[in-house]
Amino acid sequence: MFENFGSNKKRKLENSAEKEQSKPWVEKYRPKNLDEVTAQDHAVTVLKKTLESANLSHMLFYGPPGTGKTSTILALTKELFGPELMKTRVLELNASDERGISIVREKIKNFARLTVSKPSKKDLENYPCPPYKIIILDEADSMTADAQSALRRTMETYSSVTRFCMICNYITRIIDPLASRCSKFRFKSLDSSNALERLQYVATQENVKYEDGTLEKILDISAGDLRRAITLLQSASKLIDYTGTGEVTIKQIEELAGVVPTTILKKMVSKIEAKDLTELTTYVNEFIKSGWSGVAIVGQLHDYYITNEDYDANFKNKLSLMLFDTDSKLTNGTNEHIQLLNLLVKISQIQ
Repeated sequence: MFENFGSNKKRKLENSAEKEQSKPWVEKYRPKNLDEVTAQDHAVTVLKKTLESANLSHMLFYGPPGTGKTSTILALTKELFGPELMKTRVLELNASDERGISIVREKIKNFARLTVSKPSKKDLENYPCPPYKIIILDEADSMTADAQSALRRTMETYSSVTRFCMICNYITRIIDPLASRCSKFRFKSLDSSNALERLQYVATQENVKYEDGTLEKILDISAGDLRRAITLLQSASKLIDYTGTGEVTIKQIEELAGVVPTTILKKMVSKIEAKDLTELTTYVNEFIKSGWSGVAIVGQLHDYYITNEDYDANFKNKLSLMLFDTDSKLTNGTNEHIQLLNLLVKISQIQ
């Protein structure tokens, strides 16, 4: 009767280990508690104080993508309720869900009005288990104004048993009546030292070998977005596994991220400075045929010229306007080839 019991248990353990290994690194290394949240000292300090009293207000987390907003609230709920009680006490809605007024009136309101489930004896011993539920509205700035207005009343009515945490990139898109009901936490872009430390930790855990300056290049490309940085590192590690090259290089990172290499950028600048229209046209033709992104090169030209002290303020002002105009047209779907050629010719004329 029990002859296969041991093998089944072993297989189950193996499956859970495989499941953990197959996770995207972003999820695998998502902070499990508030102590693991990187660089957001103010928010973490305040939230730790609320853990001591378990008295939580409605919250509004805002800031750039990949800075730890969702990770922080999930870590907080784990420390408040534990993994089991979380299943009945926490409702997480993302922008992938419909965000109209009907969702607020039905799904959110129905969950908010539910009585609070009772914690088990084990949960009470290990976690604060305060007598309320938490509704997490990720990317709340994508909600319609009508839906936000409907949410205002729900927040007031069920505040005794439900707390709301709204997460957004742009706080200006949250209507004032909602914003004023919440404690606001600003999440800033990660500075290089904190992000580098985390990236080094992930690389060490996954046994990823890399040449000097590679992690710094990843952080430079991701511009404070740790989620993007970790995803880029994972993509690079899969590439070296496939090619068998042994270590991640800066060139591979640039290729994966779609960043135009510095050598090509400098060659483009020299063509602009030569002011030969025929040569510039030929070069742009070759550049587009090579498959490089027009949007990427506009951003890199901006960084090259604006941070370069060899150019005066007047030139930089005129250039910024041209770059803005080109970026706007590319965003609206115009032809990359024509817009890039137009931009380079104009830059050569103002030099």
